[in-house]
Amino acid sequence: MTGARAKWKRHDAGLLDKPTGLAYYGPMKKRAEELSPPMIQDVWNAYRAELQRVEALIEKNLTSQVPLLNQIAHYILNSGGKRIRPLLLIMSAKLCRYTGEQHILLATLVEFIHTATLLHDDVIDQGDLRRGKKAVRTLWGNHASILVGDYLYVSAATHSISLKNQEVNYALLGACRQMIEGEMVQQARHSDLHVTDQDYLDIIRNKTASLISATCRLGAIVGKAPETEKEALTQFGLDLGTAFQVADDTLDYVAQKDLLGKALGTDLKEGKVTLPLLHLLRTCSGEEKRKIRQIVKGNGSLKKEFGHILALMHRYGSVEYAMHLAQQYVDRAKARLAVFPDSSHKEALQVVADYVVTRDH
Repeated sequence: MTGARAKWKRHDAGLLDKPTGLAYYGPMKKRAEELSPPMIQDVWNAYRAELQRVEALIEKNLTSQVPLLNQIAHYILNSGGKRIRPLLLIMSAKLCRYTGEQHILLATLVEFIHTATLLHDDVIDQGDLRRGKKAVRTLWGNHASILVGDYLYVSAATHSISLKNQEVNYALLGACRQMIEGEMVQQARHSDLHVTDQDYLDIIRNKTASLISATCRLGAIVGKAPETEKEALTQFGLDLGTAFQVADDTLDYVAQKDLLGKALGTDLKEGKVTLPLLHLLRTCSGEEKRKIRQIVKGNGSLKKEFGHILALMHRYGSVEYAMHLAQQYVDRAKARLAVFPDSSHKEALQVVADYVVTRDH
């Protein structure tokens, strides 16, 4: 292993119980001819041992006396999620010099909360696919989806309380409150074409970015970082989560279907007014706007008209506009890390931030 990639060599790939396992060899060399900055796969590989411990703890903590609860929870938790949130928590804790074990449990709890939101979202949106597989609601019904989601929320809260750290509890439960508020506002603005860009950003900050922000803050909390570092990681997560959702909403129009894990145009079908559509409505002609309004209100064939809307988005640069805004949030997120000295963990967070806008094209 040579050049910049050499920094990501493990101390000992066989010692899966070591909490750090990373060797860092100094700042990244800037010259292009010195090749290859670390890629997202390098990051996954570098933290694989700790992510495996998260997976093991997920299995261990599914201990309901009701077999069906465990079966459904296993199904959704093992349905191919990338574990971005556990990865962010582990990296944030390591960035703040943490050497204990609590970050593994917290990474598990964050994944429980995220998975609970997916179960509830599929019921609300009547989704049939989740990560390319049949949604839980299509196999076991809406009631089971809601109850298992509730079970995962309560399990996360119960294990969080066991840590006896009020700051941890405030971060996790505060994010849960914000996610519910964001979902309620989104439902209230269903198919509302008068939503502004700021309205949209407020919704996704609550619904998506709040948990990612809390995830990064939790790493700083267990690391007993100073308030400046806690705040830096809190804002990093907020910006990153915003970029993540803007990119995700944009990919709903243009991603490869097999990579997205759901049918293209799902958000449009569900009446979700996202940033690419808002930009298009601002920039297209009056006649085109009337046609789009008819489609969104359900007065046209979505399957037939989706291609028409997508062609308009390409004509007016709506996809490029949304992805450019996502990139701006990524750049701002990376700038938040300036308070930390250079390290492999800081660079890994920057790599993950870049991945948010380059994934699944």
